[in-house]
Amino acid sequence: MTIPRLTDDQLAQLRKVDSPTVANVIELFDVQSRIAGYTNHTLKAVYPELPPTVGYAVTSTFRSAYVPPGGDAYGGMPQLLKDAETVPAPRLIVFQDLDEIPRAATYGELMVSSFQKFGFDGLITSGAGRDIEQVRRLKFPCWTSSMIVSHGYCSILASNVPVCVGGLDVRPGDLLHADGNGIVNIPHAIAAGVAELCDPFIKAEQILLDYLQTSSPTQAGYARAIGEMRQALGKLRERAKAMVK
Repeated sequence: MTIPRLTDDQLAQLRKVDSPTVANVIELFDVQSRIAGYTNHTLKAVYPELPPTVGYAVTSTFRSAYVPPGGDAYGGMPQLLKDAETVPAPRLIVFQDLDEIPRAATYGELMVSSFQKFGFDGLITSGAGRDIEQVRRLKFPCWTSSMIVSHGYCSILASNVPVCVGGLDVRPGDLLHADGNGIVNIPHAIAAGVAELCDPFIKAEQILLDYLQTSSPTQAGYARAIGEMRQALGKLRERAKAMVK
């Protein structure tokens, strides 16, 4: 599995911006539907105060409702960490809970501590979490559907397989950007361009925001500012289209 990796500078640029900005910039490239490529309302950041996170997905399926035939989740962790080595850093672990309704927590303090120690930058699960305060102290970003007090019969089933979390299909090595707003999948083909255009996009929107800070805005002035912003965004859209291979 060959996964293209952005440069450290490009990844740093993406960490500077929020996920809605990333989603807006992806739209400039017109490579997918505007209602595709991001998670739905069922997943929320447990610690929305933490800065944006960017990483390549290490995927795994999980369930907790049945006694596992081969041990518990921690018995499956060594293999999961080994499989993760095929995915470039920075890495985010992405779990799909196969129980239709989560019966117990996917993760807690021990699992998060393990992922953090082995260089992961965040955890996403369609299931539940627990140990809210213990994980908060680790400053490790997590996204879940809910919180459940018990770990049940937690079991890691398979790693580096396609998963679906919060309505978003995720394959091993997908580039994800996540913060308190949600999670966005950045297509590899345009990832470098997205990193390049985030700052210019913010500057284009700032045209209107700056006008709204003036002491006596008028409807005519507002319309002019919108026009200038749209013109700037139009130029960015042309730049984006020229980058699409």
